[in-house]
Amino acid sequence: MNDGPVPDRLDVGAPTQAFPGLRVRKRSSPWLHAGLLLVTLCSTTLVGTVLAGDAPFSLALLTRILRHPAAWTAGLPYSVSALFILGCHEMGHYIACRLYRIDASLPYFLPGVNLFGTFGAVIRIRAPFPTRRALFDVGVAGPIAGFVALLPVLAFGLALSTPTNAPPAPGEIGLPSCLLLSLLYPLFFDPAQGASIHLHPLFVAAWFGLFATSLNLLPVGQLDGGHMLYAISPRVHGIVSRFGTPVLVLLGFLTGGAHLIVFGVLFWLIGLRHPRPLDSVEPLGARRTAVAIFGLVLFLLTFFPMAPEVFGVLLFP
Repeated sequence: MNDGPVPDRLDVGAPTQAFPGLRVRKRSSPWLHAGLLLVTLCSTTLVGTVLAGDAPFSLALLTRILRHPAAWTAGLPYSVSALFILGCHEMGHYIACRLYRIDASLPYFLPGVNLFGTFGAVIRIRAPFPTRRALFDVGVAGPIAGFVALLPVLAFGLALSTPTNAPPAPGEIGLPSCLLLSLLYPLFFDPAQGASIHLHPLFVAAWFGLFATSLNLLPVGQLDGGHMLYAISPRVHGIVSRFGTPVLVLLGFLTGGAHLIVFGVLFWLIGLRHPRPLDSVEPLGARRTAVAIFGLVLFLLTFFPMAPEVFGVLLFP
């Protein structure tokens, strides 16, 4: 494990004024954050416009949408909802950092040429965590804030989605279920009404939020779940990180979850070490232990063993 703090690393931070010897890189311009947000708004709105239409995705459809910007308003419900969920997640980290006087950047939104129009968002924390409690609180604040934000979007998305017996068309995207969705589907749909669900764009935004939550809660490396587990037990974190990535890859092969294979290999390449907080003696206490149990339950509820399918529809579990 790392024997000391590592400054200027993603999602690792502490108040820079407390460590005058540390070198801190120049802060990014607010215009960079605003520009990335604008570009991500455009990319997600484009995806949302495709989702709002009846035609399956194709290059011809994308070309028609690009030629008619007025039609992009149909994609705003998806894009605004997706960015709202991502923004709440990152602002949860950011506000927790400010409460502990930890130097952190505003969120960087990441546009993407993919099924969701974005690769998510990150914040940059520039110095070591001062205590285990700070490490835990900053780690858990993002997933909880993002999850709370996606719940109303998910409820509206499920209410506006409709069962159908129509066969899947080429280009349609099937989104797999997690335990939480399996529990919610019977409350909104009657399986007798149709064998599959026509997904509303709001549901897709909430699904992406659930996917991001489950990914961040993986207890490895410097993910949010890794922060939480390291604050609880550095030794257990080291064991889980070391063996968790090959287990993730193996699970991906067994379930057909290509995303598990990709992220398992990616985490291994990035590195699984975690810097130690400056004060590693302070106990977490009973309340944070209860929050850690809630975080584990949240991870189990949102974990997706299978990846999205491009030529299918979401089937009832």
